[in-house]
Amino acid sequence: MLCLVVRAALVYSLAMNMPRLSLFPILDAAEPLRKRAPAVDENGRALSDFMVIIPDLRKRPQLRIQQTMQDIHRILSRFGDQVVFAEVNLKLNLLWVSIRPVEGIRFEITEALRGSIPDVRLVSHI
Repeated sequence: MLCLVVRAALVYSLAMNMPRLSLFPILDAAEPLRKRAPAVDENGRALSDFMVIIPDLRKRPQLRIQQTMQDIHRILSRFGDQVVFAEVNLKLNLLWVSIRPVEGIRFEITEALRGSIPDVRLVSHI
């Protein structure tokens, strides 16, 4: 069973000292994402993933980065248990989201993000 955390945690990568937003249990942040992001839910059902680029996020002032992280957390929290894992990688200006396979949910999430962060772009989905 997955243990879901309700609030976001800001994690700092030891190598880059870059903050990452994780909505769920924080594993070793030094591990590759493919080892941290869940592939299946607590019932063994496959999860779906997608990526969103936030252009130039890492170049913004720290206060603006923190506000963007709070916006991401607020928006993803609205989708309840449909969002299983989320992480922002500032080095890559990338938001990775693992979701339960619900028709159209990745587009709903992307549009909700775009409402607060207009330059958000859906890059790919699996």
